[in-house]
Amino acid sequence: MKVTFRQIFHSPKFVVGFCIFIFIVLAVIIYPLFIRDKPLNIISQGTFVPPGIYVNVYDSLNLKPYTLMLDDAAAKRIASKLSADDRIAMKEWLIANGILEHEIDITDTKSLLELWGNHYDPKKQLPGMTIAKTRYYQRLNTSLEGILSTEGVTIAATDTLTGTLQAKSTVEQSDYVNINEVPNKRVLLLGTDNFGRDVMTEIITATGVSLLIGIVAGLIATTIGLILGLAAGYIGGVVDDIVMFFTNLFTVIPSFVLLILISFSIGQELRGPLTIAVVIGFTSWVWTARSVRSQVLSLRNRDHVSLSKLSGHPVSRIIFTDILPYIASYVFMALILQISSAILLEATLGILGLGPRTTDVPTLGLMLNWAFIYQAQILGKWWAYLPVIIVIASVSFSLNLMNTGLDQVYNPALRE
Repeated sequence: MKVTFRQIFHSPKFVVGFCIFIFIVLAVIIYPLFIRDKPLNIISQGTFVPPGIYVNVYDSLNLKPYTLMLDDAAAKRIASKLSADDRIAMKEWLIANGILEHEIDITDTKSLLELWGNHYDPKKQLPGMTIAKTRYYQRLNTSLEGILSTEGVTIAATDTLTGTLQAKSTVEQSDYVNINEVPNKRVLLLGTDNFGRDVMTEIITATGVSLLIGIVAGLIATTIGLILGLAAGYIGGVVDDIVMFFTNLFTVIPSFVLLILISFSIGQELRGPLTIAVVIGFTSWVWTARSVRSQVLSLRNRDHVSLSKLSGHPVSRIIFTDILPYIASYVFMALILQISSAILLEATLGILGLGPRTTDVPTLGLMLNWAFIYQAQILGKWWAYLPVIIVIASVSFSLNLMNTGLDQVYNPALRE
């Protein structure tokens, strides 16, 4: 056993795949210990809040400001409101309005804004300009108000006696607050999804649920395939004919189509994670059964098996002591592939809207389904779907890499 483990962990492919998989599992276990939010809690009113560190504006106003004289502060403030694309768009509008191109210098912010202020009319509809483009220019014009101002912002509050606004304080452009002094802040590593839920918390929980579905489905499929393959391969005769009949029947009927029909017939309310895992497991055993049967057929006439038969050992003992240990490594590799396949099948069902019900826990497939329904890929909200795709690919890649490493250890033809 020690020699076997030494050989396994001397395989670079297995080690890399194992490390990736363990990292994912540890993330699923450790993250909830620090972030205790429920994965489906709505924490923002807006949809698709981008990744970043968020501090409470109200709390920051009541903190002591620190004055920092930073040279590039004004340039960054202008760039946040006037990007390079905005400058090009302004130039296009000015040219369409009759301004000569050589008179427009988009690198000179002051002259560009002066031209824009003198000629732009939000009510003017230029020929060939769409309504969406017109509204874009209107929003841009509104955001440019006071962009070159060096004055601070006055904070006023309503006087309870007179009912008039009274100046309370002024926030200068050189005022800064220490983020560590703000009592309410939240780090959103992956922003929020279309419902305003923390994507990082959601994806950690979804990964755990999808792994559970994959493991349960893999165990079910491998167990069924192992039992039927052992029985068909060793007993043979009528048993082999019956097993092969159903195996061929399930081979002719595409398992994924069968999986879709079963999932659809169960109904949304009854489709929990374990239900989906059982359905995937009962529709994915075919190739395992065929593979195990072929392995048993090559073993049942070996000398040690024939000796057990002559010794009068029962069939169950022969199968579990003289055949199963010789195919145990193959069965374990089949289990790894079944887990990987089950996770991919769950993701596919989730994208189609046939995954577990959406009110309990998220899965990787459901997260992709939500992202695509609300057009995250069209709107450029990459954090709603790209991390999910990376997690699915990483889990599948790690399991398949582990399987390849095991194959190199146990397969004499590939052994170095």
